[in-house]
Amino acid sequence: MTKLSVNINKFATLRNSRGGNNPDVVKAAIDVQRFGADGVTVHPRPDERHIRYNDVREIKKIITTEFNIEGNCTEQKFVDLVLEIKPEQVTLVPDASGQLTSDHGWDTIKNKNYLIDIISVFKKAGIRVSIFVDPLIEMVEGAAATGTDRIELYTESYAKQFLTGNKQSGVQPYIEAAKKGRELGLGLNAGHDLDLHNLKFFKQNIPWLDEVSIGHALVCDAIYLGLENTIQLYKRQLG
Repeated sequence: MTKLSVNINKFATLRNSRGGNNPDVVKAAIDVQRFGADGVTVHPRPDERHIRYNDVREIKKIITTEFNIEGNCTEQKFVDLVLEIKPEQVTLVPDASGQLTSDHGWDTIKNKNYLIDIISVFKKAGIRVSIFVDPLIEMVEGAAATGTDRIELYTESYAKQFLTGNKQSGVQPYIEAAKKGRELGLGLNAGHDLDLHNLKFFKQNIPWLDEVSIGHALVCDAIYLGLENTIQLYKRQLG
């Protein structure tokens, strides 16, 4: 079964735009679990423009499913938070400071030694590690050499190709990367711009997918369809 982890950053973005505590991010975490999500994802950034570090601490208190914290591990504040919270999974993303959203995977060859060191820090704490990679065979091979447990395939390119009608050519690099990852013993996650339209085709072509992390599109759909209904619709695409 492919798990659906709901990224709740956008709830925090809406809250922060007005001040106060509406919507309540902790309640959002409770509700997405109650409505059927298999996990909760947060991506705290150094400027705390959406999820705040204290949000992560409060969510930890109520989590009943898997907790996935993703972010830039070159920020010591992020590393310290993850080691404090000890989520089931940490996803390492090579974001630059102030970056709007994640837009590329790790160069696992150039950053091999750094990744080996930082991944070992989290694994020694009993935390499963996933690293964000582009769908390139050499990057997947490089990831396997770092000691990571999983890779998360960065799916923006697939989503763009799907939108223009080139879904088969769009998904093919991901199939090859996923096959290589499985051959090398890596678990497989995916995320970025996956939605109700393109998710089913992606899963059909990579049936051994462990987890998808979806936030922006899911929250946008929930505005029209309702949060509980939307989560069930996404789970249906993965069924």
